Amino acid sequence: MYTVYGDMLSGNCYKIKLLLKLLGVEHQWVHVDIMAGETRTGAFLTMNPSGKVPVLAIDGREYLAESNAILNYLAEDSTYLPAGGMARAKVLEWQFFEQYSHEPYIAVARFINTFLGLPKGRLAEYEAKQAGGHKALAIMEQRLAKAPFLVGDTATIADISLYAYTHVAGEGGFSLARYPGVQKWLVRIERLPGYVSMARENA
Repeated sequence: MYTVYGDMLSGNCYKIKLLLKLLGVEHQWVHVDIMAGETRTGAFLTMNPSGKVPVLAIDGREYLAESNAILNYLAEDSTYLPAGGMARAKVLEWQFFEQYSHEPYIAVARFINTFLGLPKGRLAEYEAKQAGGHKALAIMEQRLAKAPFLVGDTATIADISLYAYTHVAGEGGFSLARYPGVQKWLVRIERLPGYVSMARENA
């Protein structure tokens, strides 16, 4: 039995919920209020010393952190993770891209704007994130303008990793109007059997 500790409004947590739903895997979801400091309690730090969500609890005995590591663990032996070779390496390539070239711009801009209310003290940082975010979206567009998914002809956890923050990029000030391939890809993800939206309440 899996228990996920997270916040559905966090893209890194939502991607775990999305994969579990797509796989039809039963699980418990425990809401963690990041803004209230619940990731800094002794009990939470026992599960993840980094003090970050999401955390996957496996049978209440083992804990796994880092969203893309969790995706790889859960997707093993499923159609969402290639068995090996170049296809699996390409999945990892996109997941590293997501964490280093996409999330630091799009997710951070979204956080500053949506969760902090775009305070004047962070306006310059918010504006500085725009170029990097659009660069990441343009790279995705290059691929998705000519392919249905990021790796191969079916959805993988590479798509789930990048869908999480891309589909709410507008909340960080990133219009997707210039990225038609990305827009069509978002629709394809949302049509997958078992798809669940980023709910405004945690469950």
